[in-house]
Amino acid sequence: MDIIVENLVQVWDDGGAGVRALDGITHHFRSGTLTCLLGPSGCGKSTLAQIVGGIETATSGTIRIVDPKNPSAPPARPGQCSVMMWQSLNLFPWRNVIDNVTFGLEMAGVPKPERYARARELLASVGLRNFEEKACSQLSGGMRQRVALARALIMDRPILLMDEPFAALDAQTKIVMQEELTRIFERMRKTILFVTHAIDEAILLGDEVVVMTARPGRIKEVIRIDLPRPRTQEMVGTHEFGELYDRILHLIREEVLNAMRQQDEALA
Repeated sequence: MDIIVENLVQVWDDGGAGVRALDGITHHFRSGTLTCLLGPSGCGKSTLAQIVGGIETATSGTIRIVDPKNPSAPPARPGQCSVMMWQSLNLFPWRNVIDNVTFGLEMAGVPKPERYARARELLASVGLRNFEEKACSQLSGGMRQRVALARALIMDRPILLMDEPFAALDAQTKIVMQEELTRIFERMRKTILFVTHAIDEAILLGDEVVVMTARPGRIKEVIRIDLPRPRTQEMVGTHEFGELYDRILHLIREEVLNAMRQQDEALA
């Protein structure tokens, strides 16, 4: 599904003039593309993902979610075709692995044999075969992350929204999960919006990197990542990767400094 965002504005009510979180966001997120949203804290990356997911409502502007194979069909409403994966996994500790993964299907009324069959197939694909009956507390952080990813994927929505899902993982586990997501993306080709603070992660995962300004969040630059797929960690040491990193770092450093100045002014 294509996500067409036009002149999106979000103003949070603070009891006064309001806080402008997003200002005039316009971008076409193309179907089957993995887009990384990158910018300083408070720039509205997560807010944009939540508006696309129908979790928040924009103050103004439009979002059209259209099927490029059937452009004459009515656009889907935000959230209708997407599922969100959060940094906080929100797994249910009283449910085992397979019942966590199948929760969405259960709420949708899918019969137990069908949802269990789909869950077992998906758990095997993310390396969790034979862990279906385990309590989530018995799993490592990376394994719990895979459970959360399987829970999102089992809904089979064409749009996957990911809000810093690997931020809390240790470095080694993060590498494994990045490779896992890359493999799944190659196979499923969903439209993915991936929120991150990490430049290397954005380059490694993304088809494009949308660099956002300090609040109010605007699109500063869109950088196409033309590195070949499948992506591997070995690419991080290449000249091409380094050039992209330096270019994005230059853009981000300026916005981080702007964000720090805003914080200092707010405390003055």
